[in-house]
Amino acid sequence: VQLQASGGGLVQAGGSLRLSCVPSRRTSSTYKMNYAWFRQAPGKEREFVAAITRSGTTAYADSVKARFTISKDNANGFVFLQMNSLKPEDTARYYCAAGPFRSSPASTAREYNSWGQGTLVTVSS
Repeated sequence: VQLQASGGGLVQAGGSLRLSCVPSRRTSSTYKMNYAWFRQAPGKEREFVAAITRSGTTAYADSVKARFTISKDNANGFVFLQMNSLKPEDTARYYCAAGPFRSSPASTAREYNSWGQGTLVTVSS
């Protein structure tokens, strides 16, 4: 499944953004998948941000816990990442990813086999 991420932009520190991830085709399979957000800052490796299983179980990186919320719109197959209290260190390209169902949300990239093109988030100080 192809994924399209959107919602990035430039925001001041302390502000909020909401990222969206939409599968190009919504089938019975897309509703059964697990989803995640990863990010990659310039010169750094891609890192896990948040994940959600098809049943709604979530997991977060320690660096975003209590500031970011991942959610799903099961009716439309959308996945969202609400980002509050943004910090300059959150600046990165954010990627949504999808993978086969696992009972626990996975935080490693190899668990996901479909990736979007990414959306750029820039947080100014």
